[in-house]
Amino acid sequence: MSARAARRSMAPALLACAALALLGGSPARAGTITSCTVSAIGVAFGNYTPLQAAPLDMNGTINITCTGVTGRNTVTIDLSTGSSNSYMPRKLTAGTYTLNYNLYFDAAYTQIWGNGTGGSVVGNATIRRRTPSVSLPVYGAVAAGQDPAPGSYGDTILVSVNY
Repeated sequence: MSARAARRSMAPALLACAALALLGGSPARAGTITSCTVSAIGVAFGNYTPLQAAPLDMNGTINITCTGVTGRNTVTIDLSTGSSNSYMPRKLTAGTYTLNYNLYFDAAYTQIWGNGTGGSVVGNATIRRRTPSVSLPVYGAVAAGQDPAPGSYGDTILVSVNY
């Protein structure tokens, strides 16, 4: 069975964003993966000062571990829109109040991490027989200049790993 025919989508994990709420590789030779597990450490933004001049930046992590790995494999990682149903911007919520933020694939905060639609990019990672686990950073930023109501804001992001 070819690597393409063996490709499946694993059970998703959740990336929780508190007060706000994630990959790289290149294919070479085809391999196979029997199964993967994914876990995430959410982005905890802490306190946001109303009308602050600079974005509030914090990081999270996505951990992927695969079994039955042969050769070199590229897995793709999709992040959902969360409660906003949009990648531009995602929204943290506290009741009916919102706070704009986003999650990025790169440390320069230029590639919005999503599923490849709505201006977003799909993350990817290389899984090899000798290194069947990978940890990927998720770069998060709450937009500057917002004047939110006091409260505890949050969002939940679905992480899907496809192999």
